[in-house]
Amino acid sequence: MIDLHYWPTPNGHKITLFLEEAGLPYTIKPVDIGRGDQFKPDYLAISPNGKMPAIVDRDPADGGEAISVFESGSILLYLADKTRRFIPQDLRGRVEVNNWLFWQMGGLGPMTGQHGHFSVYAPEKIPYAIERYVKESERLLDVLDRRLAGREFIAGDYSIADMACWPWINPYDKAPLDLQPFAEVRRWHAAIAARPATIRAMARGPQVNPESGQPMGDEEKKILFGQGARRG
Repeated sequence: MIDLHYWPTPNGHKITLFLEEAGLPYTIKPVDIGRGDQFKPDYLAISPNGKMPAIVDRDPADGGEAISVFESGSILLYLADKTRRFIPQDLRGRVEVNNWLFWQMGGLGPMTGQHGHFSVYAPEKIPYAIERYVKESERLLDVLDRRLAGREFIAGDYSIADMACWPWINPYDKAPLDLQPFAEVRRWHAAIAARPATIRAMARGPQVNPESGQPMGDEEKKILFGQGARRG
């Protein structure tokens, strides 16, 4: 059994996408990031960076004690290795999937996230920051669009690279990016959205947080964006 510490965000969706596709049994442990659940000592013991998602695998492959895994990319790799699914088993295929998984972790997620922060959540609108991250998000969409030309999925068969990237395509309703120039991205994104496992995974969001998508309050913003070093 997998314990999934989850809140409906793009990084959280990555893991429900995998679990639903693989059919692994799992239990959702809600982590209300607007209330600071991610900073509670019990959660920090699982995810020291105070970020969501994280998992605890109570039935690891080595038969030993439960294993905790944090960081969404690491979780996807762990689950892919556990099930031997959604990642190629040959060297070159695995490298290709890993390339695009880490491209998402180091680029698409952070840059699109900064676009969302400065366009939606920041207390003041800073034109330079908004333009900077819109342009970088669009550049990355162009990289992905070119990659998908002539390919159904990012690295051959449907894989954890697709699961990592898909939730980060235009996730901010209040600051939409123009996807019109990226026909391959739109085609790929729609195909994944139509998968039964994706539909099940995305239904988890409102089940866990019925207020998902509602405006964030000032106190929630303070908790999410006001953290500094913890001393003592």
